[in-house]
Amino acid sequence: MFRIYTKPNCPYCDAAKNWLSANDFEFETIDVVENPDALSFLKAEGHKTVPQIYNSNNILLVAGGYEGLKNLGAKAIADIIKNNT
Repeated sequence: MFRIYTKPNCPYCDAAKNWLSANDFEFETIDVVENPDALSFLKAEGHKTVPQIYNSNNILLVAGGYEGLKNLGAKAIADIIKNNT
């Protein structure tokens, strides 16, 4: 399961969620506008943009948000999940 940190009206956030869904990955969405602790977490991690995609242990899955997901590909992400369980 992934955590995707997003904000409203963010086309890259929507694209990342659509990509994850289309590739049958489970994820939870965390809105940084509604959740100030999540925003603080991202800032502490050095992020200035969303989406940011983390695993369930809050370890960054892929740098680059949607573009990073797309470039890495579904097989590589599935391999990451398999190797981290």
